[in-house]
Amino acid sequence: MKYYLDLDMEKCSACGACAVACMDQNDIAPRARAPFRNVFSVDKLEDGTLKPAYASLACMHCADAPCIPACPSACLKKDESTGFTIYDNENCIGCHSCAMSCPFGVPTFNEAGKMEKCDGCAVRVTHGMEPACARVCPTGALKLYTQVEYENAHLDKSVHKLLKLI
Repeated sequence: MKYYLDLDMEKCSACGACAVACMDQNDIAPRARAPFRNVFSVDKLEDGTLKPAYASLACMHCADAPCIPACPSACLKKDESTGFTIYDNENCIGCHSCAMSCPFGVPTFNEAGKMEKCDGCAVRVTHGMEPACARVCPTGALKLYTQVEYENAHLDKSVHKLLKLI
């Protein structure tokens, strides 16, 4: 079953709980490096006035992810059970081809020079749990959908709508 992790920018309060949960889930030490999920402040134009808005962004798990064919050591692939773009950096040679091909600049590199990124908490999702970021979101801005739920949901405030404007 394919899943989608979506953000309702109208609900995001930029509290950062998602980023902290990501760090905890992925054993990223505070101040050691950035989490796989980050919160950004953006300005949106509403009725001729700029108003603040927030976006919690991580890997977009693109349907046709350019990072997958860009990796010469086949470290990236689509997870068959979730549809998320996952990685196994065992064979990573640290060439940064994945990062250069990603339009969102998502792949990061650990202290050993190996690529790491958000995997949508694929193991959690496979076992019936929400991704860590969605589980702790106090406003419900981050939500996990099955493909059927996603197709039937009214996602006019979705980050995917924002991406279509870019």
